[in-house]
Amino acid sequence: MTSKDEPGTQAPGDGFHVFDTTLRDGAQREGITLTVADKLTIARHLDDFGVGFIEGGWPGANPRDTEFFQRARAEIPFRHAKLVAFGSTRRAGVAVADDPQVRALLDSEAPVVTLVAKAHDRHVELALRTTLAENLAMIEDTVSHLRAHGRRVFVDCEHFFDGHAANPDYALDVVRTAHRAGADVVVLCDTNGGMLPAQVQAVVRTVVTDTGARIGIHAQDDTGCAVANTLAAVDGGATHVQCTANGYGERVGNANLFPVVAALELKYDRRVLPPGSLTEMTRISHAIAEVVNLTPATHQPYVGVSAFAHKGGLHASAIKVDPDLYQHIDPERVGNSMRMLVSDMAGRASVELKGRELGYDLAGDRELVGRIVDRVKAQELKGFSYEAADASFELLLREEADGGPQRFFRLESWRTITDQRALSGTEAAGTVETVENEATVKLWAKGERIVATGEGNGPVHALDQALRAGLERTFPELARLQLVDYKVRILEGRQGTQSTTRVLITTSDGTAEWSTVGVADNVIAASWQALDDAYTYGLLRAGVRPNE
Repeated sequence: MTSKDEPGTQAPGDGFHVFDTTLRDGAQREGITLTVADKLTIARHLDDFGVGFIEGGWPGANPRDTEFFQRARAEIPFRHAKLVAFGSTRRAGVAVADDPQVRALLDSEAPVVTLVAKAHDRHVELALRTTLAENLAMIEDTVSHLRAHGRRVFVDCEHFFDGHAANPDYALDVVRTAHRAGADVVVLCDTNGGMLPAQVQAVVRTVVTDTGARIGIHAQDDTGCAVANTLAAVDGGATHVQCTANGYGERVGNANLFPVVAALELKYDRRVLPPGSLTEMTRISHAIAEVVNLTPATHQPYVGVSAFAHKGGLHASAIKVDPDLYQHIDPERVGNSMRMLVSDMAGRASVELKGRELGYDLAGDRELVGRIVDRVKAQELKGFSYEAADASFELLLREEADGGPQRFFRLESWRTITDQRALSGTEAAGTVETVENEATVKLWAKGERIVATGEGNGPVHALDQALRAGLERTFPELARLQLVDYKVRILEGRQGTQSTTRVLITTSDGTAEWSTVGVADNVIAASWQALDDAYTYGLLRAGVRPNE
């Protein structure tokens, strides 16, 4: 087991399975609703990443999953993954050949089928309402039937760990029956997510020894241990791991595919992906988050934007000597990058390293670094947050390093008007009051005085429109800029509406995004500061030189 060495030379193959169930179990997360097009897109990303198996859903259970299998066969030339259909064993008292659900699994034409089977005696008797012997027959009949039709079969033993604790003999009989009938892998499911790593490892080792079956693990994250439980199962002898992208899943989620795979490759020295795929991990994680319409988790291990972000001055001093002193791997190995955050906790090393990121060599100028550190701390005392606004910090650094403001325009004044008009008489019946917003800005740019007005759905939007209207003729590069996010936070809110306000704005030019900050007692004044920085930074990115 290694942490910094290169992954082992073992080629990925059938010796170890990475099985993804984002399209089935992950889609059960609250707030996720996947269209067929969404599922096809995610399947392509997962195949690009190099997982061995992609569980596409439950054909026959709903029209969307049935359509997905039809289209996936026709539209996706899988390079690495095998498509898996999910379903249940035959119903109690029904011949397997007559069960429409089993027929739907075959009709999906998926080369692999995962069957869910009850492994907890109470679930058999209370949920299935059948006998323990009939449950074993349901497993054996269905596995044998699918194998006879040329399908590879995995069996998910639902509630296995709880069932093993309650009736270990019966839980082991379920595993033996599935294995004897021809299941390639028998998966032990921590369905309620209540297990801990030491328990999982001990149970898996016992099952491997007592049954001779190939064992897999499916862990839910209700104790926050799904990734640890998955790796503990591997330590116990499991050679098949079931995960979801970004840990999506029912309740609090499933074992997260990305830290599991990274640990196997980088810590266990086990090759489970095609060569070069690990460096795509951050991109794949974020791409799937965009498809499901969830913001990528900033603090997710390995792939989060904060996974290799350093804020403390002590950390920065050490990283300046050797990044490995405060990083367990080189972030580039998973497609991520190191970031230095500048805040009121920053010391000289933080500023020097951040300056290096921005192309400034500050190491030889202690006086300049000291000025920047002092200014950052003074500004953050007022409520500014530069760790969340890299662009505003870069403008501050440029101003100190280059001997003056990096500005393209100078404000004379701005004004906003919000006019709410209540309708009256017959005109007002059933009609919502109207609100109109207008802004006027007076600016100087390239020696010219500019007066412009704009209208918007709020005063800040109107101010943005007025600023664009006034400057785009002078700086046509601004036409490419778009505000993509706007956040307001009340600081020290005990004074209510009189409190200081911080505004963070994220802007894009179509190829990159940057964030700027403003702080003032007035939310519009704070917004103006952030807008001013956003447009100034955008012009610098476009290659426009200031003060010309």
